[in-house]
Amino acid sequence: MALFICLIFGVCFIQTFDAVDGKQARRTNSSSPLGELFDHGCDALTCAFEALAFGSTAMCGKDTFWFWVIAAVPFYCATWEHFFTNTLILPEINGPTEGLMLIYMAHFFTAAVGAEWWVQDFRLSFPILNWIPLIPEIPTYRMVLFLMIVGGVVPTVSYNIFNVHKVVRARRGSMFLALAMVLSLSFRYHAPPSSFADSGNWGRMILAHLCDEPKGLKTGMIPLIDEYLILLGYCAFTALLFLLPL
Repeated sequence: MALFICLIFGVCFIQTFDAVDGKQARRTNSSSPLGELFDHGCDALTCAFEALAFGSTAMCGKDTFWFWVIAAVPFYCATWEHFFTNTLILPEINGPTEGLMLIYMAHFFTAAVGAEWWVQDFRLSFPILNWIPLIPEIPTYRMVLFLMIVGGVVPTVSYNIFNVHKVVRARRGSMFLALAMVLSLSFRYHAPPSSFADSGNWGRMILAHLCDEPKGLKTGMIPLIDEYLILLGYCAFTALLFLLPL
């Protein structure tokens, strides 16, 4: 119980301080590009730590990695969108507010009902769904993961891509190059994901934005490589990860 209470207060503090630091900087006229870089770097680390905390709470085991993915991908795409639009646009329902609220509510709920609720079949956790036939036993946390992807990640990432496409089209640019910039970071840093490595990737994109570098693929990231080859290489690398035996 004490652990869950600490997690709840920790998430509340993260949410509060992440919201007020920018307001305080603007109020005191002390905002700076370095402050923005530091703020988003801390957010990148928080994505990993919060995924680990929730994975421990819900007894997800190795599936904790996918909770990290659904936290990291929207944040990464929001940073990518900010790079092109010069505005950090958050939808009405977003991760920094409603997302974190759901996390500390999940910690509070787990403290009340026990962590076993997350690993039992979802039809036992939600008796109203007992009528669903022909579906094998699925842990509740996996069903929650699926609903978060469908209801949260997919709409958010689609919203990011739509906003970037509007800017690229207005500038008569190439959407292909914009997408290649995102994939190039993943292709270059294809080592096993870690919070520090990924915060560095986001930091590179934020720094490029603050320095007003040209939009599109950065020559400093992967020099002398055509963008088409980057996309093909990334697709081939991803396919090998799934096809080759571990």
